[in-house]
Amino acid sequence: MATAALEPADPLSPIGGGPDLDRRHHPVARMLFMGLLIGGFVFACASVLIDTQQVGEQLALGVFAFLALALVIALGFEFVNGFHDTANAVATVIYTNSMPAHFAVVWSGFFNFLGVMLSSGAVAYAIITLLPVELILNVGSSAGYAMIFALLLAAVLWNLATWYVGLPNSSSHTLIGSVLGVGVANQLMAAGSKVGTAGVDWSQAQKVLTGLAIAPAIGFVAAFVLLFAMRRVLRNKALYEAPKRDAAPPRGIRALLIFTCTAVSFSHGSNDGQKGMGLIMLILIGCAPTAYALNRTMPESATPAFVQSADRAAAVFAAKGGPAPLPVENARTILTGALQARRVDTPDAYASIATLSRDVAGRVGSYGALAKVPAAATPNLRADMYLVLDSTKLALKDKAVERRFSAAEIGALDSYAKQLEQGTRFIPLWVKIAVALALGLGTMVGWRRIVVTVGEKIGKQHLTYGMGASAELVAACTILAADRFGLPVSTTHILSSGVAGAAVANGQGLQARTIRNMALAWCLTLPVAMALSGGLYWLLLTIVRATGNA
Repeated sequence: MATAALEPADPLSPIGGGPDLDRRHHPVARMLFMGLLIGGFVFACASVLIDTQQVGEQLALGVFAFLALALVIALGFEFVNGFHDTANAVATVIYTNSMPAHFAVVWSGFFNFLGVMLSSGAVAYAIITLLPVELILNVGSSAGYAMIFALLLAAVLWNLATWYVGLPNSSSHTLIGSVLGVGVANQLMAAGSKVGTAGVDWSQAQKVLTGLAIAPAIGFVAAFVLLFAMRRVLRNKALYEAPKRDAAPPRGIRALLIFTCTAVSFSHGSNDGQKGMGLIMLILIGCAPTAYALNRTMPESATPAFVQSADRAAAVFAAKGGPAPLPVENARTILTGALQARRVDTPDAYASIATLSRDVAGRVGSYGALAKVPAAATPNLRADMYLVLDSTKLALKDKAVERRFSAAEIGALDSYAKQLEQGTRFIPLWVKIAVALALGLGTMVGWRRIVVTVGEKIGKQHLTYGMGASAELVAACTILAADRFGLPVSTTHILSSGVAGAAVANGQGLQARTIRNMALAWCLTLPVAMALSGGLYWLLLTIVRATGNA
């Protein structure tokens, strides 16, 4: 796939005289690319073997082959994400002659790589919270594996389909649609089968739909206003005319375009790259729980503080719960149901969190450290820590939290949640490196189709210096604001709609066919991704049951 992607896509455009996008890569560059691609995958597989051997976990050949296939698909998603999404970032610098095309994609790929490597990992597990609770707790089951394969394959297929026709589309919304599709299918199957389990957090779906509606409007209006203001302040006509072939923009505009391209690329890596990390961790937890279910790198000296924090949090929840402690099995059942319903503000739920917190603290304290937890006890301990963590975080997000708990109690619960996260939600360095390579290398191939659409097929004339600067600046500022406030916006939607707004402000008009196709693709992303992943989930589970492996 990679070699084919290196060939010119040759998308036809109604506008002529664009930059040279068809220059072939040097054979040495091709060899280096393939070496990094293959080397990255070998590095990932070798890292798994090393990690499992260090904890004494032996992977059967079939399990390792299954894990390798899952990693190929997960890293393939990030690879496609690279050339699908990041093409939006480089389109403006390429079509304004701020950078040569091939240098621009390498530049963008490097900053995507850097963004992944410097990311905190906090976003990595955010996508997982959308998945059905019991599938996460039993990720090593047939239903758990079917879930992971279904959502990844659906996301890759839709991203490839929109890339093939040259339409800028959001990989984030595609992935979220795939996750929601698995949840819907899982909920429907729960009525008549023991395999299906939980439902969907529709509040998250509502956020995505809101983002789908708002992001294009933000990009269009902001870029329109910015370019309109630029035309009033900066009277240089060259800024608003199609660039002459090979003529670089004015130094200030060029610096701004390169800076915003860099910012968009880095932000894309630091945010989108983490989504693949979370899914890879689910795969690793399912196939090699002893090595990856718990953070065994936490020092033994951290255990007393964890136990004390758990005991304090348990006391806080117990004071709000029922009068008598619940059996551990009952507490698990109650919390699983509470997370499915997205409601933990009941005495039974509080009492259940207290019970499981004490139980987790007792087990960790008896072992002395997470690194010393036996292989047989690891999956159950991780599942209980997950239940307590998500229940505690949900309790802290409740609008009435300040009425139910004092400031000191909220501080104790928040500290406990952070310690639980350190113990269960971690990203090994090799996972970051593998994802960074996949995303960075993906940026360097297959970019022509989207670049031509953004540069030539949105407005009726070529992208101008002013249009490129306003669209990129709006995208960069909006991404930073979205990260600051946690808003669900799409880089792709903002940048491509920003180009449209700038084109209108520049008096060009829009190519109706492209705008119609883009809007159609954006509106179809969520339902199509949901249908694809839901159908694949049902199909995979049906095959598993038919072969007697459910």
